[in-house]
Amino acid sequence: MKKMMVYFLLFLVVLLVFVLLFININPAFGGNPSKKQKEQYSHLDNYVDGKFINPEPTKLNMSAADYFSMIEENFSGAKDRSPKGQIPVSKIDWNKVNSEEDSLTWFGHSTFLLSIDNKKMLVDPMLGPVASPVSFVGSKRYSEDMLHHIDEMPPIDAVFITHDHYDHLDYPSIKKLKNKVNHFFVPLGVGAHLIDWGVKNEKITELNWWDEIEFQGLIVAFTPSQHFSGRGPLNRNSTLWGGWVILGEKTRFYTSGDGGYNTHFKEIGRKYGPFDLTLIEGGQYDRRWSWVHMTPEQSIQAHLDVHGKNMMLIHWGAFTLAYHGWTEPIERALKASEKSGANMIAPKIGETVTVDGDLSIPTTSWWKKVK
Repeated sequence: MKKMMVYFLLFLVVLLVFVLLFININPAFGGNPSKKQKEQYSHLDNYVDGKFINPEPTKLNMSAADYFSMIEENFSGAKDRSPKGQIPVSKIDWNKVNSEEDSLTWFGHSTFLLSIDNKKMLVDPMLGPVASPVSFVGSKRYSEDMLHHIDEMPPIDAVFITHDHYDHLDYPSIKKLKNKVNHFFVPLGVGAHLIDWGVKNEKITELNWWDEIEFQGLIVAFTPSQHFSGRGPLNRNSTLWGGWVILGEKTRFYTSGDGGYNTHFKEIGRKYGPFDLTLIEGGQYDRRWSWVHMTPEQSIQAHLDVHGKNMMLIHWGAFTLAYHGWTEPIERALKASEKSGANMIAPKIGETVTVDGDLSIPTTSWWKKVK
C-alpha cells in the first residue's frame, strides 16, 4: 500500500512537470506581465495582492454538487447545444466594408470588423477554428475556419481586445494579423501576450478602466466589466478585462466585453451615453456562474442602462461554452427587446450592416434555417 502511494505521488509530480513544460513551450498560452508592470499595477485600486479585481467583490463559488451537475449535463443536457451541421457564412461584401460609410461586419461570437470615420477596427479577432490552446481539446467553431478572411481584409487601423480568454484573444489570428495592424489597444497586462507573439511594443497601448485616449480623431475609452482573465492555471486575473467605447463624428459605439450584470453599465451610460449602437454579450450564461455572464434579458437591460439606441447581441453563434441551446440566447434576447421597446438587430455572420442613420433592419431569423 505504501509503495502504491509513492508511485501515485511520483505520477502526480511527473504530470505536474509535464503540464508546466507544456505551458512554457506552447506559444498559445502567451506571456505574463513583467515584475516592473506588477509593481506599477500595485498602486491601482483594482489590483490587490497581485491580482486584478472586479468593481464589486465577486467569487467563483461552486459546490461539489454544481461540478457533478455540469458533468451530468455534458452527457444528458440540451440536445441542441450545437447546430447539427456547419452554419452558413454570408459572402462578405468587401466593397461595402472598404467604403467610407460607418459599418459593422460580424464574424460570430464576439469578433467584428468596425468602420467608423473610415477607420477599420477589429474587436476580439478570434477567427481560428477552436477556442483552446490546443486543436484537439476545446469548443470547435460552428462555421468554416475564418482565418482566410484576414488575407482579404483591408489594412487594419486598430485592434481592440476586451480580455485574454481563448474565445476572444486567439494566437493564430494575432500571428496572421500582426503585420496588417497599425495599433493594438488592450487591457493592462494583455500586451505581454502580444509581445510574446511578435507584436512590437511600440504598437501596443494598455489601458485601465476609465482611461480615455484620442486615436486618429476618434475618442477611445476602456470601461469596466464584471469578469475575470487568464490563459493558464497559474495566471488567473494577472491581466485586466473590460469593454470599449469608440466615439466618432457620426457614430457613438460601445461593446461590453464579457461580464455579469451590475451597476457599472449605468456609470458607462452616464459618462459616455447615448450610443448609436451597442454590442452586448448575452450567451454562455448559467445559474452556476451568473456573476460572470449575463442572461439575454440582462443584456437588454445593460443596453438600456448605457442609453443605447440600437443593440446587437454577441457572444453566441460560433462556440458552445455553456449548457443552453445554441439559438436560445438570440431568441430570448429578441423577446426581451420586444417587451422593453429596444431596437435589436441580428445580422447573419459575414453580413455588413451600415451604421449610418436608422438601423431598423429586418430580422430574418437565419438561425432557424440551419439544419
